[in-house]
Amino acid sequence: MNEITIQQAHSVMDAALEKSKALDVKMNVAVVDAGANLKAFFRMDGAWLGSIDIAIKKARTARFFDMNTGEIGNLSQPGGALYNIEHSNNGLITFPGGVPLRGAGGEIIGAIGVSGSTVENDHTVAQAGAAGIG
Repeated sequence: MNEITIQQAHSVMDAALEKSKALDVKMNVAVVDAGANLKAFFRMDGAWLGSIDIAIKKARTARFFDMNTGEIGNLSQPGGALYNIEHSNNGLITFPGGVPLRGAGGEIIGAIGVSGSTVENDHTVAQAGAAGIG
């Protein structure tokens, strides 16, 4: 299994921080490895304390299912194929802000989770982080 390196995790975090500053939002950002273990984390000054856990769970959710958390949210609505999935795995987050991270060959090497603003901003920052993997 390929794993995200610490250098790649730093690149992801730097890109997410840069986007957060550009949007003027205070974020919590988590990066997990291919095994969904926390690899890197930062909480911007003034970011919500309650969003720490959410950011980590978004990253883990994106890695557990190798898809954006917003996509899982669409599938987990009442009547959906994954209804109530958020209650599994000690709690998942099924709204936008979690994005899988891919290596140079396209393989999943981890995921990023972002929380601290609107779900639209969370997803935008997560995408920017993922794009910054280098």
